Amino acid sequence: MSCSKEEIERKRLAALQKRQKVLSHGSNSNQNTPVKSWPGQIGSPQPCSSKGGFKSSMTSNSNRSHPYSKPKTARNEENNVPVGKVVSGTVYLISEDRFEVNPSEFCAPLINIFKSLPSKSYDSKSKLWNFSVNDYQQLMSKVAPLAPHIVLGPIPPYVLRVLREEAMDPNCVDLSPVEATLRNKLMPFQAEGVRFGISRRGRCMIADDMGLGKTFQALAIASYYRHNWPLLIVTTSSMRETWQSKIQELLPSVPMMNIATLTSGKDTQFVADKQTEVVIVSYKITSMYQDLLKSKKFGVVIIDESHYLKSHKAQCTVALSSITRQCARAVLLSGTPALSRPAELYTQLALIEPGFFSSYTEYGKRYCDGKQTNFGWDMTGQSNLPELQIILQKRFLIRRTKEQVLTSLEEKTRETVLLDSTLLQHSDTDKGLCDMAEAYKSSRASEKQAALITYFSESAKVKIPAICQYIRQLLTDAQTQKFLVFAHHRAVIDAVCQTLDEENVGYISIVGSTPANTRAELVDRFQHIDSCRCAVLSITAANSGLTLTAANLVLFAELHWNPGILTQAESRAHRLGQRGGVRVRYLLAPRTADDLMWPMLQGKLNVLNDVGLSRDTFEHTTMKHQESKNNISQYLTPCTIPKNKNDYIPGTNIRKDSIKSDVTNDVTNEQTQNGDDVDKSFLDDDEDDELLANLDL
Repeated sequence: MSCSKEEIERKRLAALQKRQKVLSHGSNSNQNTPVKSWPGQIGSPQPCSSKGGFKSSMTSNSNRSHPYSKPKTARNEENNVPVGKVVSGTVYLISEDRFEVNPSEFCAPLINIFKSLPSKSYDSKSKLWNFSVNDYQQLMSKVAPLAPHIVLGPIPPYVLRVLREEAMDPNCVDLSPVEATLRNKLMPFQAEGVRFGISRRGRCMIADDMGLGKTFQALAIASYYRHNWPLLIVTTSSMRETWQSKIQELLPSVPMMNIATLTSGKDTQFVADKQTEVVIVSYKITSMYQDLLKSKKFGVVIIDESHYLKSHKAQCTVALSSITRQCARAVLLSGTPALSRPAELYTQLALIEPGFFSSYTEYGKRYCDGKQTNFGWDMTGQSNLPELQIILQKRFLIRRTKEQVLTSLEEKTRETVLLDSTLLQHSDTDKGLCDMAEAYKSSRASEKQAALITYFSESAKVKIPAICQYIRQLLTDAQTQKFLVFAHHRAVIDAVCQTLDEENVGYISIVGSTPANTRAELVDRFQHIDSCRCAVLSITAANSGLTLTAANLVLFAELHWNPGILTQAESRAHRLGQRGGVRVRYLLAPRTADDLMWPMLQGKLNVLNDVGLSRDTFEHTTMKHQESKNNISQYLTPCTIPKNKNDYIPGTNIRKDSIKSDVTNDVTNEQTQNGDDVDKSFLDDDEDDELLANLDL
């Protein structure tokens, strides 16, 4: 089809008029409200290219005189945002005076804004930009007009409040109101902790390393605020008498008749008495007598071993939340505030300052990498840990390690001992353990808990012969003095005790069923009687509240899935009063659950280090091998090993029939749930570790 010269000229003029209208309309829309645009439209926003630049609908330079060519007009780079695609990003603190921005992808308009800020700094390692907190409002105001194409998640208001607030200077706190008997016994770093608690108006957490005297600091803070009493002390059942004796020792002005320990209904009248100044109660009893405790109108509360309050829905947590809300002062104590993940901190922080975080969900999304699934929110991850650490240190807690404050304390060394594989009872269960390992690796997240429990339980039985033989080797070593043995399953504990009996070695044993009033006697025996060389302990029942500094060696016959539990157990020996260094040895067996749990522990401990709640690491432990002397079985194939007529476990004097062995996995699971082969303390959710019901993966 051909057109005349007149038609061509008419169409050209019409196109020019149309172009002029578009330009005029686009100019007005920039000043008022945005209009819908399309790719290639003149004056419309252009999408980000893969290299971060902006695509042009006209790339040729040879036709600039063409009526449809792109006009030479200045454009606002900051308003050239992607169309139909949202660039998101998070803003978080990396120090007290700087924040970082992490965008979902590269986008030039955002980079241009970054470059316009005076405090800009680019980290070549992380490939992210960071700025002074003084430029935060300027950044957000410049990014706001780019919405909804570019959206940055702001720093929460509570974080900004923490940065702006001016707390009381701890150095200005006068400790003269603290009872002199206690004040004169405080070490300098303990006095510093007391001043911190008072500067936080008596609502704080003392998170010092185990063995640094958190009890002294808590009682000193309580003494400072004695005008707010009565005082409530919440602790584990095994520590109630310890707290009572410490009050009598450090606060002699408190009459013994004014201290009540609530253990059952017969104590309720004593607790309600107006003359009662101090009430000591266990976690479990707290939820049982919540109304009685609320009616007492406590002004000061001390919560010992507060890391047990992991679930914000537990009855004990709900009861304590109600009680602490009406208290003027609340002091939490824990050497391991989070045993393995940031989610465990929320409940404790909410007790110290209710309402600081808007909700558990918001806390989880910010610091636990919270994700909504078909089964609810998954809060098992971690995110923005440097920011969380800043909040904790400025607002909630003080933490010191032994290395920081006890320069005279000998160091603690960790070793892993690879057990002799020829002593492992693999013959009948080898294939079963392999199947359990595969079942764990291939199972869904909701099934991993049960799979690891089964694998862990069966691994314990396999390790028993090698563990007992290793202890025999220790006893023959003249350099071995007093030592601790931590184990998890009752079968392992019983086997170790039987080995010590056969060797005529004096020892004590503390498990979940050990009465609280006899534990102090057992500890005193181990500490002061030379013939008592060993303490056999349940990991969960005896990992806290005991001082066993007479030992210089700590053995872990089994692992635990929470690194905080293990480090607490180590500190039974490595604490104030220890003379000489402490060696910690973890007995690991190949082709057992140890292969999965040891790397898991290392990863969890790294998370706690990132949030500033730990400085431990399991990654640089030295490795040794168990001695294998005169063991003919290592030269024989399994089918040629002669069976001894008394059917003893190789390397021990323990009969196989003395160790109950489950025939099927169903029986194993049933016995594990019923606690037949597990220390009974494991099944006490409120008092100990919510053991098998809340396995951290």
